[in-house]
Amino acid sequence: MNCLLLPAADITANIAQIHDTGQIKHIKDILGATVGDTLKIGQLEGNLGTAIIAEMTAEKIQLGDVKLTNAPPKKLDVTVILALPRPKVLRRLIMDMTALGVRDIILINSYRTQKSYWQSPLLARLNEFVLEGLQQGVDTIAPRIRLQKRFKPFVEDELASLITGAAIVAHPYSELSLKQYFNNLNAVHNDHTVQLNGLCKMSKPILPSVVCIGAEGGWIDYEIDLLTAHGCLSVNIGSRILRTEAAVNVILGQWLLHSN
Repeated sequence: MNCLLLPAADITANIAQIHDTGQIKHIKDILGATVGDTLKIGQLEGNLGTAIIAEMTAEKIQLGDVKLTNAPPKKLDVTVILALPRPKVLRRLIMDMTALGVRDIILINSYRTQKSYWQSPLLARLNEFVLEGLQQGVDTIAPRIRLQKRFKPFVEDELASLITGAAIVAHPYSELSLKQYFNNLNAVHNDHTVQLNGLCKMSKPILPSVVCIGAEGGWIDYEIDLLTAHGCLSVNIGSRILRTEAAVNVILGQWLLHSN
């Protein structure tokens, strides 16, 4: 973890306490920190900053000189609609999307989502995986996560309201590649420049507000047809068939590149 996140209840003025055994173990065994050392910390749903270790026991670490003066990084302006994956990869995907800064995550049913996935005990641990992702990405604001067990009603009744600009659905057999899609975006926006100190500066491309990514095996044709009929553009990310984790990181990397 690249910072330690604490609930607001554990921070009072310039003093804080760490009770979580995992965080205590990380501070002692991984960081090798001792009394007097400075830690990077943050308040959940609040600011980031630093604190100094004032006291350490097996059950608690007391922090002093707490300074939370830095705002968390901006969220990526995107909603990821992800077909519920196998439980063994759910943790990694939630952690990765949280660390990347995704604003909204919707876990949805698909034809290739096995019914047993919805009974997985890991679904009750999403907050735990989010915390891991926040501490990895040095962020304090959790993504909003929703579960949608009915694909067709969601697409027909709710999808359009989430699309503020454009939407894409990842599909390996689409004729349009993600690279071509973004090249087209750049071509359009290169025609619209702004004047800044006498120099021409390209405006930032407007990225899609919604990205739909299937689980292992991807979407079936019916799902692609329904998504495209309700505002999504189908794109591929190359000739290789990638695992869901790789596809998520490849696609969302575009938002990181254009977020600053």
